[in-house]
This record gives sequence, C-alpha cells and structure tokens, in this order.
Amino acid sequence: MRRKPAVEPAPAALEQNWNEESLVSQVTQPAWRAWLYQHPAIVLGRSQWRLASAIDPQNKLEVLLRASGGGAVLVGPWMLGLSVALATDHPLAAGGPVNTYCWLGEAIAAALRQIGLDAWAISPEALAAHRAQHTAPTPAWACFGGLSPWEVLVGKQKIAGLAQVRRRHGILLVAGILMDAPPWQLLAQCLGKPPSDAHRLAELTTNCAELCREVPASQIPARLTELLGEQIESALTIRFAPIRQA
Repeated sequence: MRRKPAVEPAPAALEQNWNEESLVSQVTQPAWRAWLYQHPAIVLGRSQWRLASAIDPQNKLEVLLRASGGGAVLVGPWMLGLSVALATDHPLAAGGPVNTYCWLGEAIAAALRQIGLDAWAISPEALAAHRAQHTAPTPAWACFGGLSPWEVLVGKQKIAGLAQVRRRHGILLVAGILMDAPPWQLLAQCLGKPPSDAHRLAELTTNCAELCREVPASQIPARLTELLGEQIESALTIRFAPIRQA
C-alpha cells in the first residue's frame, strides 16, 4: 500500500520558486507537487505587476508575481495548490493551451467527486453557453472572479482555477483549489478594489469545507491530495510525488 503523503504547509514563495526552477532546463520527465500555505500571500498574474506598487505595505502580506497569466490569487490555509511540469512533447500537452487544461481540470473534478462534491470541469462549449446566460459584471482582476475552459465548478460556482506557462524547456500547469472560504474582503482591500467585488467573489465561488459531508474539514487537504495523486499519476504514468515540505 502506498504511504500517504505528509501535508505540511510551506511559504508561498517556495511554490513559485519550484515553478520557476522546473522550467529552467529541459523537462524530460513529468513532475508535480501539491502545496499548502503557512501564511496568506497575494500572487499576481504576470500582467498585473503594476498592482504590486499600489498595495498598502501596512497590510503586511507577501506579494509574489507568478510566471503564468490570469488574475490575482489570495493563497493561504484555505487553498490547496498544484504544480505540474510537462515536456513540450508530452501527449497531454498536445493540441494547444486549452486542450492541455482539459486533463487536469477533469482530474481535479474526479478527485472532488470522490469526497462527495458534484464537481465538473467546464468545457469550452459549456463555457460559451454559461457566458451567454450570465452577463452580470464579474471582478475579472481576480482569478476566481473569471472563468476559463476546463476550470472546475460545483453547480455554477467555481472551486478550482487553472493557469499555464509554455516555454521552450517545458510546460507548467498550476491550479488552486478552495478548501475553505477565503477572506475575499482582504484581497479586495489590499488591491484597492470596492467591497462589492469581495461580495461578488463570495457569490461566484464555493469550497470543500462548505460542501463536503463525507470527510471532516481538517482531513480534506490530506485526503484530496491522496486522491489527486491517484488521478495525476494515472494521467502522467509517473511515480507518486508527495507534497513539497518546508
């Protein structure tokens, strides 16, 4: 029987360092890590670097810039992160960026269903229909305020976001899964956004602690990591890689 991975929180910077280092040289074998976070931190998409200078230093939150695009993410104890590095010629990387998201979104949704959540990864076709039906403004500056192909929902609420980096040395996929409700008001305040944006983010999202009845909240990160390991290992056909410990 496979030994269960240890679930140990780590600094958010450790995740970003691993992500960057994974593409420094040619990726020849798939690799992945899951992350929990010791302290809250704001992680900005690569096009959002100007927002960093507007953050009030009195908030005392670490601010990091990731290599992938997308909106701002407030990481912390309420989130489980994933990083997956693939070779550029890996079968799962074929078909362009959108197609590359498909398998990971489906893997996350499958793992969430195994703990009792009615999760699904939204296809490009379903997303087009969703956008046609939901025309109210959303806080697109935040990762969880927008919706992209193959991101994961429960019902109509987002529970996992995806991002991607494609370089000549390899491809990096990252994901954030909400274990609990983030303090959206903190993220909005730090970035100078109105309180109404925080309220909207709460409406658009859901989390495992709120919905899961089969696993105690304190055990969800470890159990979900184990299930994700099985899903990812099956997709990548590589040896299980446990959570990176601090």
